[in-house]
Amino acid sequence: MDIGNNSIIGNDCFLDGRRGLKIGDNVNIGGHVHIFTLEHNPHASDFGVQGGAVNIGDYAYVASRATILPGVTVGKGAVVAAGAVVTKDVQPYRIVGGTPAREIGDRTSDLQYALNYHLPFQ
Repeated sequence: MDIGNNSIIGNDCFLDGRRGLKIGDNVNIGGHVHIFTLEHNPHASDFGVQGGAVNIGDYAYVASRATILPGVTVGKGAVVAAGAVVTKDVQPYRIVGGTPAREIGDRTSDLQYALNYHLPFQ
């Protein structure tokens, strides 16, 4: 598992790194997000596993309670809406939502911020 600089991971997340998980710089992952890199194959006679690495690009935002399935790439600056289930790649600077996730908009590509998380009341 590789987590970039200035990235934030919210409370109660499940991050499955068994097949590889890369989170870029300045990524905001909301609370209760589930990221899977391995799953059972319901068509296999032995109910075997299948999967692949998940890659989340710089400046991506994965909102609360979203689920990202194995082998998915979330592109640079992309946004995954709250509660979305991402089953396929998200192109850079696209906004996706729903179950399964589908494109619902575009995000500006002029992103220059650095996340600077601090605890409340500090």
